Order: sequence, then C-alpha cells, then structure tokens
Amino acid sequence: MYFETSEYQARAERLRSELRARKLDALLIDDCEATAYYFNYDTSVSFYRAGFIPTQGEPFFILRSLDVAPLTERAWFKDIVGYPDTEDPARSIAEQVRRRGLDRARIGVDFTSHALTVHAFEALKRELPQVEFVDVDALPWKMRKLKSKAEMERLRKMAAINDVTMQEIVKAVKPGYTDRDALCLAVESLGRHGADPGSLALITAGKGWGFLHGNIHEDPLQEGDVLSIELYPRFKGYSSRIIRCVVVGDIPKMLDQVSKKMIELQDKQIAAMKPGAIAKDVDRIVRQGALDAGIREDYTNITGYTLGYYSGRLMRAGDFTWAFLPNSEWVLEEGMVFHMYASGGGLSISETVLVGPNGGERLNKLERRLFSSNDA
Repeated sequence: MYFETSEYQARAERLRSELRARKLDALLIDDCEATAYYFNYDTSVSFYRAGFIPTQGEPFFILRSLDVAPLTERAWFKDIVGYPDTEDPARSIAEQVRRRGLDRARIGVDFTSHALTVHAFEALKRELPQVEFVDVDALPWKMRKLKSKAEMERLRKMAAINDVTMQEIVKAVKPGYTDRDALCLAVESLGRHGADPGSLALITAGKGWGFLHGNIHEDPLQEGDVLSIELYPRFKGYSSRIIRCVVVGDIPKMLDQVSKKMIELQDKQIAAMKPGAIAKDVDRIVRQGALDAGIREDYTNITGYTLGYYSGRLMRAGDFTWAFLPNSEWVLEEGMVFHMYASGGGLSISETVLVGPNGGERLNKLERRLFSSNDA
C-alpha cells in the first residue's frame, strides 16, 4: 500500500462527515485520482467501475473481474466485487447498490468526473430509478486540499528528484542540442533517481509566453536560443514540479533583466502565500507585476494550481480545483501545495510551494536563476 491503513481510514471519515452534513447516504467515486485517494487504486476507464463510501458501513468497489486481484492486493477494505466483461457495468454496479440497501438512497456523484460519461450516468439512472443522485460539486477533489504528513513526504521526495535531474539537463545543454535530446535525458534521469514511469517532462524552445505547452522540436539549438525545461514526474503518484530555462551561449542583457524581474515578482508572491491570504491577492503580485514591467502584454493564464496525487492516465495534467486567477476568492490554508509559475519574454520559472505558517516554502531547492550553457 502507498500509505498506512489509518491514512485511508482518516480520509474516509473526513468524507463521511461531509456526507452527513449534506444528508447523503453514500458517495460514488470513479475518477482515477479520487479512487487512488480513497481506495488506493487507480485504473483506466476502459470498463466503467465505481467505488462507494457509505455514510454508515464499509466502502465497497465494483469493477471488471480481471482487475479484482490487483485491487485486492492494494485495498485497505474487503468488499470488492467483480463482473465479467460480458456484463453491463451499470447493471452490475446497480445490483451491488441494491444488495446493500442503497436503492432508495441519496447518493452523491461528482459531475466534474471524467470517468462518469453521460452514457454511464444515464445507464445508472435507468438501473436505479429510485436513487436520488446529487451533484457534490467536485467534493472528492476538494477534500484533498490539505496534505498529510505522509503526502508531504512524497512531494518532498519528488522535489528532490526534480532538482537533481534539472541540474543534469542544464549541464548537458549546448549548441546543437535539441528538445528531444533534453527530453531523453530527463526521462532517463528521472527514472534513474526513482520517479514513476509515465509522462515526465515538457521541454521546448522558449519564445514569447505561449511556449509553456509547446511541442517538441528536432531543430538543433543555436547561440541565443532558450530551452524551457518543465519537469512534472510523480513519486508513488505524487507530483512536484519545476521549470527552469537555459540560454544557449551568453545570456543577453534583456533576458537577464526579464529573468531577474520575474524571479523578484515570484519571490514576493511565494512570501505572500500565508494562511488566510486571498488567492486573487497572491495572484495579482505576479500577474499585475508582469504587466506593469512590460514582460507581458496580457496575462490570460493562471499563475498557480494544486499539486498532490496525479493519475498516470493523465486525463488532467493539471489540477485546477484551486487555481490562482484575478477572480479567485478562495482562502489559502496551511498544508496546501501548489505549482506556482510565471512566464514571459521567452522565459519561464516555477516552483512547488507549500503554504506554511509564515508564507510559502519552496520544496524545490535548486537555485532560482536563468542558466547558460556556458555555466559549466
């Protein structure tokens, strides 16, 4: 198991308290991240599957028979039921719901779930006509807001792996190097240092600000080019993230100035990430600061978002349950963790940040500066 049984039991009990407050009898959980968080199991949605946490009683999970053994090996609960591939998943799930006396219950469902397709939901409603399905407004995601000590150990470990890998990539960049060369090194290094297999990095030549989700290029880097390196691997499912940039050759004066100003703004932003701070006020430090400094003509993207467990299926590469925007009215709490990033002028920088009692704590310890291939 990824964590002790007590960790999952505590998560389930916190959830039950919320379900009681909403007068719900159970919650249906089907998104990959949510099934991992509550059931210690993350599998694809090739066949619809769902877990339930009742307000009273033990959790239960229904999935295709082929996947029962892997779940049983990981599960902290015992009520696991499989159905053959020849059976309709909704019918099999409904049968188990009826057997547990929940066929007239108020059952919460997450309408933001990628696993709960319109087809799957309509099938469940047909099979359980007397169940009142209630939208819980992303509750399984919101309940993951504060990180436990065990979760923080995963995030710190992943941040340390990122630091080492980033240093290796920075040292390798030189004229003639390509995005793909850097990506291959990132994959090898991250795996060597202990990161989970899967999607690990986004590496591309930096231009403007829209390169953050750019494509991988085969063109050899030349003097003056900027390589943006974002590492977003996972350690036992938990993702810490970091971005640094490397200039091929000497750093032009203008880029040096932009980089220093961007880092200055983000340093202020991280320092402001205290419990009780309003997200939009934290966001404004980088957003308005970049606009006032002329780093960006406009700033349409978020400046930070939630970190924690990420599924290897990568339906969502970013968790925007809590995101930093000009209209973000939510309040920061101690124990929240975010990927805070800034970009502009062909440069980008980011950190994994824990909200501590006196401000943000960077989990990444790598030096905050614009690197040059001449540094070595």
